[in-house]
Amino acid sequence: MRQIEIAWPSIGAKVRITLDERRNAQLVEPLWASLPYQTLQGHALVAGDCIYHVPPAHDLLHAVPDHKVDRKIQPDGTVFCSAVQHLTIKYGELTEPMPTAPIGSVVPEDLDVLPKVGQMVWDAVHGDGAPILAQVRRVDGEAGHGVRRMPAESARARDLIERIAAETERVLIEPTDELIAAHEGRFDTGAGTKGSVLTTLVCINGETRPLGYVSHTGLVRAARLTDVPLSALVELAKILLVKPTEFLGYCGLNTLWDLTQEVVAAIGETSSKEDFIALLSHMATYTNALGAWNLQLFPWELEGDTWTFRPNITRSAHA
Repeated sequence: MRQIEIAWPSIGAKVRITLDERRNAQLVEPLWASLPYQTLQGHALVAGDCIYHVPPAHDLLHAVPDHKVDRKIQPDGTVFCSAVQHLTIKYGELTEPMPTAPIGSVVPEDLDVLPKVGQMVWDAVHGDGAPILAQVRRVDGEAGHGVRRMPAESARARDLIERIAAETERVLIEPTDELIAAHEGRFDTGAGTKGSVLTTLVCINGETRPLGYVSHTGLVRAARLTDVPLSALVELAKILLVKPTEFLGYCGLNTLWDLTQEVVAAIGETSSKEDFIALLSHMATYTNALGAWNLQLFPWELEGDTWTFRPNITRSAHA
């Protein structure tokens, strides 16, 4: 029986999870291989009572589950993994009936801890609490932190992977100086029309999430799971990756823009689909970690307890 432990030292809590060794092995195996690691703990902002984090398990991007369920009706303590590199734990009512792949469950004796953890993580993300880090390891295994480097054929790809992985190890557990500057409203390029900050933060989040969840992940899945030629994948990568990361570079995320330019140049010269997969997989993990910090740092306090939606819509006289 394989079990993992997720500990949140800053709030004095931990749970053990028994992994399902019969179903969804394609998700369980890369997660198991990625241990141990540390990562920012997040909370769902739309779907209800669940917490999630980004595990540095690259192969989750293209894993095909053999068993899915409606996560809305699963028991509290059910644990899910997804292609957008989320390890999610349900601890209460969910409103989103999304088909999701279960990989295990919190052991019964630890279930009582989940509501407390969920509330504290919610307060840390949506309120003004300090970020909460999750430490994930095999039960009875050593703690630690690291990002597995995927193998590559070319020296250029290996060098890039090393640099991206090193950046990812940092951003999993702390925000970059570039993100902090953006969320403090410091844009060297002058981004933010008429001195606005919130508009730029919204755009940063709006570009970063689909960049990791859809573009990088989609390219990896297409490369691994289909027979699309490498030449076509490279052209798609140029189309899907360059424009949004150029914009994000203008908004202050220069490291992401610089790495993207180098990755696009490297895949344009390679004849190895494995190098393409490795580079884009590492970029997906890095980008998804950036996205997690965007949500942590976002000024949710602007919503407040008395916030109400007041649509400013003028109907046409002919409507």
